[in-house]
Amino acid sequence: MGVLTQADRGHGPPDRFAVAELQGNTMLRFLSDTAGDWEVTLTAPCKLPLARRVFFERGNHDQEAFAFGGQLWWVDLTWGAILADAFSEQPEPRFVELPRGSVLPARSTVPTGRVLRTIEEGDALRRCALGRYRRMGVSEGRLRYVEVWDREPFMLSLFSLNDEGSAWKLEHRVVLSRLWVDGDHPWLPLPEKTTPQIVALDPLNGDLIYLMVGTHIVVLDMNREEVIGSSPRNGTGSCVTCVLPPWLESSRSSWIPAAGNH
Repeated sequence: MGVLTQADRGHGPPDRFAVAELQGNTMLRFLSDTAGDWEVTLTAPCKLPLARRVFFERGNHDQEAFAFGGQLWWVDLTWGAILADAFSEQPEPRFVELPRGSVLPARSTVPTGRVLRTIEEGDALRRCALGRYRRMGVSEGRLRYVEVWDREPFMLSLFSLNDEGSAWKLEHRVVLSRLWVDGDHPWLPLPEKTTPQIVALDPLNGDLIYLMVGTHIVVLDMNREEVIGSSPRNGTGSCVTCVLPPWLESSRSSWIPAAGNH
């Protein structure tokens, strides 16, 4: 489920918002400028390149939905994303596939509580945890996608989507094991079966990626191919980035409840 806002005065405070979830050809949404009830809206059919279902259609999610370009984006990290305007009277969803080479077979559900007996079952289980190794989001005003191998040598790749939303460009590719092999880093040596995991893309700098490596959060500059910071992990390591808009301070009285009033 994601949140989309609209402002009549350009970059000022939003005048309305929509909360929406996409399921097949229906959208469950709440519009702030209506009577205040949730509604189920039929969408136009989404043209998918293959006869398969997206992961979130079953109520499962790899990562949070996010807003970009006036649309809400719902992500299946094995295949791509579906975007739609949650304010439209009849939303017209569109599909954007992952970069070539990143598309994986459709996931199959693996029963829990028993030993995995086949390689295929093991692969299916790893695909259910893709949110640790793949992420799509907005960084420095562009839509970006990042992925890291879950095995040595831990290759990290960063892509950006073109303005037309039709093609991905590989911006950076870094082999992590080679990057920090000669450095004196507190997360080394890696414990057995420990793999770098993606925490977040920096919302303001398209070159920065935040990783979780063992018990540390590591900040990597992909352009310089250099670790520029690290700190011990506090909590689970999960993170949702946000950028506070410049109008927030001047609108504080109307948008931020005062302590004790709510």
